[in-house]
Amino acid sequence: MSNTSIIPKPIAEYDLRLLRIFVSVVEHGGFAAAEVALGITRSTISVHMSNLETRMKLKLCLRGRGGFSLTEEGQEVYHAVINLFESLNDFSLYVGTLGKELSGEIVILCADQLDTKRQQKLAKVIRHIHDNAPNLHIVLDGDSISNIEKSLLKDKAHIGLFPGYQQIEGLNYTPIYSEPIYLCCGKEHPFFDKVDSQITDADLAEVAAIHPGIDIDDSGRKQLQKLNLDAKAYQFDTRKAMILSGHYIGFMSQSYIQDELNQGQIRLIQPSTRTYQFKLSMVHKKVPREVNKVKLLKQAFTQVFS
Repeated sequence: MSNTSIIPKPIAEYDLRLLRIFVSVVEHGGFAAAEVALGITRSTISVHMSNLETRMKLKLCLRGRGGFSLTEEGQEVYHAVINLFESLNDFSLYVGTLGKELSGEIVILCADQLDTKRQQKLAKVIRHIHDNAPNLHIVLDGDSISNIEKSLLKDKAHIGLFPGYQQIEGLNYTPIYSEPIYLCCGKEHPFFDKVDSQITDADLAEVAAIHPGIDIDDSGRKQLQKLNLDAKAYQFDTRKAMILSGHYIGFMSQSYIQDELNQGQIRLIQPSTRTYQFKLSMVHKKVPREVNKVKLLKQAFTQVFS
């Protein structure tokens, strides 16, 4: 007997409708719970589900006294349908970028809380976006560097703002801001009332210090190698809280602790030598899906931060 290939039928609009009903039933945990969400009766839902199983020639779910549950094939179909709908949504978003007027979401993710100066610059970036593409819905949020990198690579975000010390394949890094980082301690720390000349390398190596949690440049690594790295804090705001506790020393940008410096809650330690540069980068995917949105953001950040 010769093997004959079976060509699958193309998905019709009716199939998509049935699949949407199927997803709603699964996510609501049964026919009864999906009634309100779908706006149709339980008996109608049952007919649609039977039609879907007939068209697919698969048993997707079990329903009866034991309640609603998916078969193994039903679970596979559910996950495949979710991927299908995500692809359709991505397609719609992509097509929406092809016209002259940009629309939809434009996503900016930051790895650190922004100080007042950079908040003001970011406000100018947002103003530039609004003036040039008023139909865009701006989404501004914070996340870890690793999560931002994943979001950029998956086209879930357009621009990321974080230090570009450790660069990964597929992303483009453009430095937009640089400032010195200084070693400091809080008012409750034993070093606070000591003059710099009384604090030796041995003293610094004995007390607990904070690692920034990310890879940094050579000058920063040399500074950290001299310390007793007993804790870790990725963001400046959490690092500042640890320093204010009086139990740790750590490197901070002066712009993040200026109020505490003025109020005598934090001091710098040997600022002429215990320092390195913090470099903020604008990061985007090398080949983004929504090129025009990324282009608009690059133009705005370059214009404002330069």
